[in-house]
Formats: sequence, structure tokens, C-alpha cells
Amino acid sequence: MDSFIIRGQTRLKGKIEISGSKNSSLPIVATGLMTDEKITLHGVPRLSDIDSMLKLIGELGCHVYRHEPKSKSVAEGGPDLNGPLDIQVESEKNCEARYDIVKTMRASICVLGPLLAKRGKAVVALPGGCAIGDRPVDLHTRGLEKLGATFRIENGNIIGEVPKGRLKGCRMYLGGAQGPTVLGTINVMCAAALAEGETVLVGAACEPEVTDCGELLIKMGAKIKGHGSPEIRIEGVDKLHAAEHRVIPDRIECGTFMVAAAITNGELELKHCNLDHLIAVVDRLEEVGVKIERSNGTIYVNAARRLNPIEMTTQPYPGFPTDIQAQLMALLSIGDGMSVVTERIFPDRFLHVGELNRMGAKIRKEGPTAIVHGVKELQGASVMASDLRASAALVLAAMAARGTTRIDRVYHIDRGYEKIEQKLNAVGAQIERVKAA
Repeated sequence: MDSFIIRGQTRLKGKIEISGSKNSSLPIVATGLMTDEKITLHGVPRLSDIDSMLKLIGELGCHVYRHEPKSKSVAEGGPDLNGPLDIQVESEKNCEARYDIVKTMRASICVLGPLLAKRGKAVVALPGGCAIGDRPVDLHTRGLEKLGATFRIENGNIIGEVPKGRLKGCRMYLGGAQGPTVLGTINVMCAAALAEGETVLVGAACEPEVTDCGELLIKMGAKIKGHGSPEIRIEGVDKLHAAEHRVIPDRIECGTFMVAAAITNGELELKHCNLDHLIAVVDRLEEVGVKIERSNGTIYVNAARRLNPIEMTTQPYPGFPTDIQAQLMALLSIGDGMSVVTERIFPDRFLHVGELNRMGAKIRKEGPTAIVHGVKELQGASVMASDLRASAALVLAAMAARGTTRIDRVYHIDRGYEKIEQKLNAVGAQIERVKAA
């Protein structure tokens, strides 16, 4: 397994090009199962999770071809990003998403709705992904059952079938105990696009990734209104067709690099961003003392020398995203005074606390809340990445820390950040990727 060796107390300055959204690309790739014609996707990042999803749809009968980059990076010295991705179904015989692939990423569940809607059957291994607490799939199956699918669990697999030929539209509520489900909303929306009649999803997730997938489905011929709001209306169609689409910028990567500028007292220009997707993040960072401006898709970020303490609670969109909680905590660990971070989405998502404390942070966990006492500086240490976003937090902390930090198990970060060390090194970081001994 690879590790990062990071020399700290570097100041970032320059331009970084933001990749396409990982969380949007994963379900969008799965929509390729819903038509016999080719879809072409722009901006799909090259990540281990994306590679797993492409392998999965390949096993499900899709031909996948990734073109070479058509243009150079807009960030001087930064890595070139990837070219368009073509997906076309060649065979519909296989309906099984094997555990060997599914265990590596929870987003494999995104094939459930498309397979049921187009092929009438799906066998999907119960998903894996990050170890950040319980993330059940019952909202997915419950919504699809309302459309007429039946489910059973056998040998660790979810087996779904459509016993009456075609799914039937209906009105349903999609909310759960922890709020709306993003992937569940997308799964049911995809299935409803090929169902008979009208489907109304009440309590739907409002995240930009839901809107993005809905936009692609509309280009493919679906009739969808209200995506991005709590109520989505879908009029089912008989078939979908070819389309071309660019995925939205990755708001989590963008938010991570905004924090990177702040924690290193740096100045970054983040290219190809949508700040409207990060309203809550901007609000909290500005309260901390980070200066953020935008112009024509570029975000300019720099920070004051003194960082204010704040209170923050993660919430469903448009609230503060759970996927930036760990990164913000790294920043607050070197701020002034005491900050309070409460995790309402995944209450167990605090595996980074112990590792940050190894670097000299003073963080105390109390149930779903972390109390952060700011320290003057962090120190380099040997730490271990426990999940995707915790990995990013450790990279940020290491760049600000005095001395050298070794981060083991960085395969986690490769799941969600495209060429992160190349992007950061191009603006002044000193990150070396090494093979584990």
C-alpha cells in the first residue's frame, strides 16, 4: 500500500483545477445501463472508485472507452485531467454486481434501480465503502418496492425482481431517520424514469448530485421536474436514448482545497468551481477568518493569520456537508479558542480525531460532538488514514505541521481525489508518494 511523506509548514500559492464530481459521476456512470445507445460523459475523474464502477458496468455488459485528454490543465504545472468517457450496452445477460467489486465502494448500489427498470432483475452484493458508521440501504429497496419490485436477501446479496413486467409509478415518501438519502433518491428516480405512469418522490434529497443525474436523464429523454427540490415528479417513458453530458465540479474537492489554502496561510485560485454548491461551507469558513471571492467560475481563497473559533453542525444539503467535516476540524485545530463540531449525518465519523491528536491537536469527542481546543501548531507524526475524508484532513494537517508526517493507507484518498499530490505539489506542497516497505 502507498504512503505519503509530507514536509510541513509549506505555504500554498497558485492555481488548482477542480475535477468533476466523484459523487455525481458514480451514479451517472450507472445510468449507462438504462439505454442501448451510447452516452458520452465529460469530466469524469480517474479515481479508484470510478475505476471500480467502470469495471462493474463492464461486467454488466457495457463497453467503456476513455478518450485521451483534449486540453491541458488550466493550472500551470498542474496535472492534465481526463478526456471524455463513452459507455454503451452490448449485452443485457448479466444482472449481478459481484461482492468482489461492490465491497470496495458503497456507490455500487446505484446499479440497483437502473437494472430493475431496464432488465427487470438485479443481484447486488450488500455494499462496502468507508467505515464511517451504519448506512443501510433499506430506503433504496423500500422506494423500489413501492414501484413494484420485490426483494430478498440471499448469501449476502440483494436480489430484486420486477414480477409484473414493468415498474409502476406512484407517490411515495423517501425520508429516513437521518434525513433524505442521496443515492436512494437517485436510484428511485432512475427506476421511475422507465416506469409506467407518474411517480412523485416526496422528501427527496436536494443535493447537486441529484440535480446533475436528473439533468443527464432528461437529456436521455426522461421527463423529470423538481430534481434538486424535496419533491420530484417523473413521468415514465418507454425508453431512453443517447446523450452527452458534463458532470458538475466536485464540491467536496473544492471545499477541501479552500481549507488547504486557509490552513497553510496560502493563496489559491480554484478553477472550474460552483460556489453556489458550497454556501454553508463559505459561511463557516468566512466566520473562521477565511477570505473567499469568486469571478467567472474561479474562487480566490486566502486566510487571516488568526483563525476564529466557531460552532458547526453537519446537515443535509444545503447545510454543511459531512464530507468536509474532517477537513474543517483540521483547520480549527490550529485556530484560536474552542470550537464545537457536531456530526448529524454519520455520528461515528470521527476516526480522524485520534490521528489529529497524534499530531498535537487537542480534540475531545463527546457522542456526536467534538470539542476542538486550538493549539499554536501541529507536529509531524506517523498517522494512518481511516477513510476517504479523514485522509484529506490528515494531508491538510501535515502541510501545516512542523516537521515531516507519514500518512499510511492513502489508497483511501485515491478513492476520491484525482491526482491530489500532483495538484498540491504544483502550488507549493512537498508531498512524496512512497510504496510501503
